[in-house]
Amino acid sequence: MRFVLKLEYDGTGFVGWQHQDNGVSIQDILENAAAALNHGKIPNTSVAGRTDAGVHAEAQVVSLDLPDHFTPLTIADALNFHMKPHRIVVLDAARVTDPDWHPRFSAIERRYRYVILNRRARPARDAGFVWHVKRALDSDAMHAAAQSLIGRHDFSSFRAAACQANSPLRTLDRLDVRREEEKILIEAAARSFLHHQVRNMVGTLKLVGEGAWPIARVAAALAARDRAAGGPTAPPDGLTLTGVGYPIDPFDDG
Repeated sequence: MRFVLKLEYDGTGFVGWQHQDNGVSIQDILENAAAALNHGKIPNTSVAGRTDAGVHAEAQVVSLDLPDHFTPLTIADALNFHMKPHRIVVLDAARVTDPDWHPRFSAIERRYRYVILNRRARPARDAGFVWHVKRALDSDAMHAAAQSLIGRHDFSSFRAAACQANSPLRTLDRLDVRREEEKILIEAAARSFLHHQVRNMVGTLKLVGEGAWPIARVAAALAARDRAAGGPTAPPDGLTLTGVGYPIDPFDDG
C-alpha cells in the first residue's frame, strides 16, 4: 500500500534529502525507520523536493510503500518513534488512493522561505536557521528588485553549475521581501525551481539591499542568462521548504 507523509526536519548536519555516500541523509533516516515496519526491507520512497545539505523543511511531502494493514496514524507514530533522536518528524500521513499520484510530478507549487538575520550580534537561538548579515539591508529595495524576476524566464543566471534540469526556463509566481524587526524574510513560490535558484536569487538581492547593486542590475543579470552575471549563493541555513501544493490535498480526508 502506498502512503504519503508530511515531514518536518532540521537539515543541519545532514547531506540533504537524497542518499549520498559522504554522510547521512534525511532519506536514510526515514527509510531505515520505515524498514522496521516492512520486515526489515527498505521501502520505495519518492519525494516532492530534494532539499540540499543544511536546508530545512516544514512540510516536505514523501510517499512510501508499506504493508496495507497499517493505518496512517500508526505509521506516523511508529516512524516518529524509530527516527528518534534525529530532528525529523512526521506531521501527517494518509493513504494514496490515486495510482497515478506522485509527490514530485503531481505537485503544482513549491513554497520556500529564506530568513536573513540583519543585526550586528551573531544569532544564538536562531543559529543554523538564518543567514547572519551584519550590514544594514534595505528590504524595500530588495523587494523592488525581486519583482523583475517574477514570471516565466530563462533563469540561467541563477542556476547552479551542477543543475541537471533539462531547461533553465521556470515560472516564478512569487518573490516577496519584507522586514520583521531584525529579520528579513524572502518568500518564493513556483511550480518548480532550478538547483540553488532560491539561494542564488537571495544572494543577489542581498547585494541590492546593502547598496552594492542598483535595483535595475537584477533585471540585467537575469537577461544575461549567465551564472557569472548573478550574485553569490546564499548559505543553506536560512532556507526552508514551507509547503508543496497539489490540485487535491493528499492529506484532506474530508
